[in-house]
Amino acid sequence: MTSPVGTRTLGRNGLTVSSVGLGCMGMSQMYGAADRQESIAAIHRALDLGVTFLDTSDVYGEGHNEELVGEAIAGRRDEVALATKFSLTHDTGAGMVIDGRPENVRARAEASLRRLGVDAIDLYYQHRVDPKVPIEDTVGAMAELVQQGKVRYLGLSEASAASIRRAVAVHPVAALQSEWSLWTRDLEVGRGGESTVLEVAREHGVGIVPFSPLGRGFLTGAITSPADFDDDDWRRTHPRFQGEAFEANLRLVEAVRELAVEKGASPGQLALAWVLAQGEDVVPIPGTKRRAHLEENVGGVAVELTPDDLARLDAIAPPGVAVGGRYADTGYTYGDSPEKTA
Repeated sequence: MTSPVGTRTLGRNGLTVSSVGLGCMGMSQMYGAADRQESIAAIHRALDLGVTFLDTSDVYGEGHNEELVGEAIAGRRDEVALATKFSLTHDTGAGMVIDGRPENVRARAEASLRRLGVDAIDLYYQHRVDPKVPIEDTVGAMAELVQQGKVRYLGLSEASAASIRRAVAVHPVAALQSEWSLWTRDLEVGRGGESTVLEVAREHGVGIVPFSPLGRGFLTGAITSPADFDDDDWRRTHPRFQGEAFEANLRLVEAVRELAVEKGASPGQLALAWVLAQGEDVVPIPGTKRRAHLEENVGGVAVELTPDDLARLDAIAPPGVAVGGRYADTGYTYGDSPEKTA
């Protein structure tokens, strides 16, 4: 039976993945407590539904997430397009350290392979570009992993247009993972008359993998108050979920909800459909740790948006519409993404 999810291709060298992926980070950190068995059941349900593009990282839960994903896909490896990342490490000050040195590339890949229990990683991302290490050196080491058969395709995450240009001169890059949604449209915005990150990625045949396509859950319409979050949910300190910013962003969600009702969809399904409609080279990876949310997200694939619908959504949520920054000022780094290189 053919999955209704279908497939899309990332990059120019034949990486075929499900049209929607599954972000697994929340199964190990950031979004409150997670149940291991429910998380594994959610991954199994994703595979059953044809959502076979799984996204993790060695920094999620300090390796816990890769171990969990590895356990979940044991016996079903051939069904999965498996993506993981390297280069970020938590430091003692609650921020992040970026390490793009070639020796770290090799060491981190070997550790990920062990935790995942696989012989090869389908898509290996540099999680953030290290401003202290030439990206040519980092990507060169990543390319060696491809030559060794330990990695099949390379990716970048939250990279600037300049870094993309430099990286593809060393080795083809199949995918750029960056935040993209109705309330985060930075990829589409050029600065100083320069090309946008989106334009440069497409110029070089780099597919786009949007994370947080549902606005960290806000665009689902299920969040009505910051009090909805568990005590250990990082959104309690997220700028877009605070005070007046929260109230302003809630009005955006209500506008999305009105159109969703007309389309017979949930707000989250409409938001996901908008991301999918941005091009056949776009594969969003909404994250969840529960089967019910996964199934709702899959329903977004079937939502068809007309040119008029897309125009209405552009008017509702133009670039820059969200109030508040993408991250709290807690030492988290964007790497060399546009927010830090403008």
